[in-house]
This record gives sequence, structure tokens and C-alpha cells, in this order.
Amino acid sequence: MQYHNVRTGKFIFRPNRFIAHIEIDGREEICHVKNTGRCKELLVPGANIVVQEAVSEKRRTKFDLLGVYKGERLVNIDSQIPNKVFHEWIETSNFFPELSYIKPEYTYRDSRLDFYMEAGNRKILTEVKGVTLENDGVALFPDAPTERGIKHVNDLCHAVSEGFEAYLFFIIQMKDVLYFTPNRDTHPAFAEAVKKAVLQGVKVIALDCMVTANSITARDFVSIRIPA
Repeated sequence: MQYHNVRTGKFIFRPNRFIAHIEIDGREEICHVKNTGRCKELLVPGANIVVQEAVSEKRRTKFDLLGVYKGERLVNIDSQIPNKVFHEWIETSNFFPELSYIKPEYTYRDSRLDFYMEAGNRKILTEVKGVTLENDGVALFPDAPTERGIKHVNDLCHAVSEGFEAYLFFIIQMKDVLYFTPNRDTHPAFAEAVKKAVLQGVKVIALDCMVTANSITARDFVSIRIPA
């Protein structure tokens, strides 16, 4: 996945979930934050950031915040990108041999899951979650409680009972992590839901990403540790 009109700057502060004050070329600007998560460990004053300059003159903000450097590691925080990254990867990876059909945003029960796919006789439902939180090399999700996330996990369990294959993919929006685990400290109920889903046949997969200032691409499988 490629970005265009990319610039670099520094983070100043974030008055609410949707905007941040940043410094570009020595000027303070207002920037749209494409992630409503907390990102507190990333968005610290003075952090080096990557933004995309908007081309529309009708925009209220001139820039979109795409990524933040945490030390030497660039973390993509664009919450709209994991599904696109997954879509690109699944079409080229041969993870599902005989893949013949992909439908994004598939309505299942009273939810909208990210993908429905067909591969030969297999009918597959997949939910994709983007991961931006890292602590001592461990990738974690979520960074804030997510009742919606629990609902999606429960829907995948129900799908297994109806004969679907069900997958929960965590797209880790950075490289060089040790492993992934559900964030029990932040949301115990989500971690428990994932644990039960694995026991019921939902397959949990984590992929890291190669992240540059103007691109993000799914790369390698990451080991998963499900809390006991």
C-alpha cells in the first residue's frame, strides 16, 4: 500500500481523539488523526511523525497523521489501512489456495465483518484488527477497551458453529516485534473472548508489516501467545 504527498514533522499535542497539533517546516498546523485509539505511548510531545498532505481544498485540516517514530521504529497508526493491507496480502500470498472470491464488509447476523471469501468449497469469514501498541517488543491489542471487538470475535465463533471457517487476523503496523498477545491488562474481556474463540475453532493469525514513510506492506507471520 502506497501513500502520496508524504511529509515529516513533529507532534506537539492532541486535544481530542480526532485532531493533533503538529509542527511542519517550523509552523504549527492542525492535523487529522486517523486513529481514535489512545496511542499514548506514541503521541508524545516532540515525537517525529509522518503525515500526508491533503489535496482537497474543502478539508478542515491540511494533513493526515499516518505514522509515528518510536525510537528508530516507524509505527503506522492509520486505522483505515489494515484492511487494505490484508486485502493486498491475501490476493498474493496463496494463504488460501484456490481463492476465487473476496467480498469486503460482509454482513453476518447483525454485524459487518471485514471479509467473506471463497476458496474451492471453503467459505471463510475474517475479521481484521490493526495493532499499533508495542511494549518491550510485544505487540498488543487493544490499546483501549473494545466492546465492538468482542462482538466480532463472538460472531466468528457463531460462524464456526454454522460451518464457516473463521479467522481473526491481527495486522501489526510495525516490524521487529517478538510476539503478539491480546491485551489482558487493558481489556480482560477481549482477551478472554479470544481465548474462547481459539477453543471453538477460530484461527488467530498475526502478521507484521514493513513500514516506510510512504508505504506499508504485510510481511511475516508473528507468533501468538494466548493468555492462560
